[in-house]
Amino acid sequence: MASRDQKNFKDFLPLMAEKLGGDGLIGELCNGFHLLKDSDKGVITFASLKKNFAFLGLQELSDEDLYDMLKEGDFDGDGALNQMEFCVLMFRLSPELMDQSQFLLEEAIQQEGFQGCDFWL
Repeated sequence: MASRDQKNFKDFLPLMAEKLGGDGLIGELCNGFHLLKDSDKGVITFASLKKNFAFLGLQELSDEDLYDMLKEGDFDGDGALNQMEFCVLMFRLSPELMDQSQFLLEEAIQQEGFQGCDFWL
């Protein structure tokens, strides 16, 4: 997202994960999805993203930024984000949370006796 000012971005997902735990974080991500989705279609569309971002006071994002965000998370290529795609995108946009999840995955694999199975990572 070319025009977004990365210097002003503060990633709160790791703090939320720490405070809420895994289930609580997923619940909050689901709440965010419901806030941004098109109520008729049940998915986040470009139009719903643009409308709801403006409602949340985030109108400084350009149409190109919103389109790029949608495109980055749209794994099935339907032009919209379903709840799973949205949650995955939020994790991918949080480098610190991704690092934490990689560590937790490696720790869980070691505890389960899968040492040497780097293909799991």
